[in-house]
Amino acid sequence: MKSLIAQSHSLSDPQTQIDIINNQSDKIKRLDKFENKLKDIGLFPLKPTGIEIFQINVGYMCNMTCKHCHVDAGPDRKEIMTKETLQYCLDALKNSDIQTVDLTGGAPEMNPHFRWFVDEVSQLGKEIIVRSNLTILDTRKFEDLPQFMADHGVEITCSLPFYSKRRTDAQRGEGTYDKSMKVLKILNDIGYGKEETGLKLNLVYNPVGAFLPPSQDSLRKDYKERLWNDHGIVFNDLFTITNLPISRYLNFLVMSGNLEEYMEKLITSFNPSAAMGVMCRNTISVGWDGSLYDCDFNQMLEMKTNHGAPGHIKNWDLEKLNNREIIVNQHCYGCTAGAGSSCGGAVT
Repeated sequence: MKSLIAQSHSLSDPQTQIDIINNQSDKIKRLDKFENKLKDIGLFPLKPTGIEIFQINVGYMCNMTCKHCHVDAGPDRKEIMTKETLQYCLDALKNSDIQTVDLTGGAPEMNPHFRWFVDEVSQLGKEIIVRSNLTILDTRKFEDLPQFMADHGVEITCSLPFYSKRRTDAQRGEGTYDKSMKVLKILNDIGYGKEETGLKLNLVYNPVGAFLPPSQDSLRKDYKERLWNDHGIVFNDLFTITNLPISRYLNFLVMSGNLEEYMEKLITSFNPSAAMGVMCRNTISVGWDGSLYDCDFNQMLEMKTNHGAPGHIKNWDLEKLNNREIIVNQHCYGCTAGAGSSCGGAVT
């Protein structure tokens, strides 16, 4: 494994990441390939149930460099979706009955065409989700966005690794917790997180170490109690998301010596019920350059759609995409372990 890392000098190369994951899985001789697990339960080849969510990664630029980030996002990333590519996305949405548009990054708010695109999608009558890191909204350039998103009925789903300052700052950087609390209060003041307003505010929990998330229901209860008691903050829902062994989190696993144990944990925790509901079955992922992927994780590994499906948004064909075979590999165990994991939280 060390030779693989030495050859690439980093874990930013997608093929190097795939090789490391596969080699580690091979070392665990008694454990099976992911596609064989799907065959055992009659799910291979994995097929869509119908695209319901149009997820767009509008760029890898971010004001943060979180330790668990599978996108390897940061202030130095230059990959940003152009207005032309965003227009291709609009054209695809106009000619489909897909109702949910999920904007992610990086920090999606940092795309220079963010406001224009949200306005255009809103006019199509689509539901919009923006995945925010919260802290970006505590800057002068973006301080108008909470009200802008409220005016457009945007659902905000934001990262908050834990309800305590120590654990949040350990994962996302010093000062993150205090900024996040400040922004959550601003969002509450506008109406976000309050049932009567219809403005949805969701939080996302990612484990801070090499372990699976706890029960989503029990953790949601804990978050609600602690954030209300400590800060008077309310929110609608909480999603637990398993950290997949790719990009920056893979680097953490390798450098901390936890990769083998973590991969074994994911593989031995395979849940057939979670496999039935993996998000790639009802989601299409659009990369910053317009390339199409089965999910955001495959996007990071540059594993494009295949088997006759179009590979770019400008060649959008909903029928072909709904009938494609989904590309899988060993990292997919992360979405099927335990209660399962998706951008909408636990699957089962």
